[in-house]
Amino acid sequence: MINVIPGARLRRAAAVALTSGAVLATGALSTTSAQASPAQAAPAQVPLAREASARAPLAPAAATPSIAAKGGFVMNDASGGALYTKAADTKRSTGSTTKIMTAKVVLAQPKLNLDAKVTIQMAYSDYIVSKNASSARLIVGDKVTVRQLLYGLMLPSGCDAAYALADRFGSGKTRAARVKSFIGKMNAEARKLGLKNTHFDSFDGIGNGKNYSTPRDLTKLTSSAMKSSTFRTIVKTKKYTARTVTRKGGTRTMAPWVNTNTLLSSYSGAIGVKTGSGPEAKYCLVFAATRKGKTVVGTVLASTSSDQRAKDATKLMNYGFARLG
Repeated sequence: MINVIPGARLRRAAAVALTSGAVLATGALSTTSAQASPAQAAPAQVPLAREASARAPLAPAAATPSIAAKGGFVMNDASGGALYTKAADTKRSTGSTTKIMTAKVVLAQPKLNLDAKVTIQMAYSDYIVSKNASSARLIVGDKVTVRQLLYGLMLPSGCDAAYALADRFGSGKTRAARVKSFIGKMNAEARKLGLKNTHFDSFDGIGNGKNYSTPRDLTKLTSSAMKSSTFRTIVKTKKYTARTVTRKGGTRTMAPWVNTNTLLSSYSGAIGVKTGSGPEAKYCLVFAATRKGKTVVGTVLASTSSDQRAKDATKLMNYGFARLG
């Protein structure tokens, strides 16, 4: 299940039942005749000097924090060294943190054109309604760029955006075949990264019993994903407004997508990454922050509330930075 606990899901589902070309009450602000230029990704950041960091000694140990989450892991992004572990290799449902891999697979496609347009299908709308899933409130018939779909995937955690990306970047003659192919690419990438305790059976985290990972694996996945400047730019964005092309060729200004990761506003140095939640996953958060040239990346799984997962992450980042000195 995905990024919204059932009560909230039902309220969202009621707002996203779409008909072809329909404009949701909260999904689009205005329609104009001019096409807007897609947002441009920020230039790549300079990577940290991993070798030097790996040699640097850790500061004297701070008091190990206590977190409500059932699993947690924090590492020094420069060296990959563990700074904190709690049931770090226990497999758990990951909710929408699954979408980190969805984005990574898309960004790894050869000759990727982020400005290529994808037409939103009724199937994507039907899917989010049937699953009571979180949504980017995409409008059936609109043409949306791959870049915009990635923002819709990672900020409001749109399962409709995830479906559109899986359909576009999977292989096969039918939609079902393309989705199966895309999930196969997700698992192939997990194997390539050595994530031995990770498996995906969905493109968005609404799994069928075999969608799981661990705090350690999700953190390693995220560290790898953050090597992409486009990924880094997206996951640190607090708010994004997409201007899509309508069926008739006009431009639709969508209601802004707001990032569900509250750490971007509450934690100094936060640079991402992704929330997740659901009845089985509880409350999850993959996080990253940079201070004084040092970056920590980590994960908490199965925390007790959306506020608590942020508190857990804050404790772990503070602890990580204290250990790095």
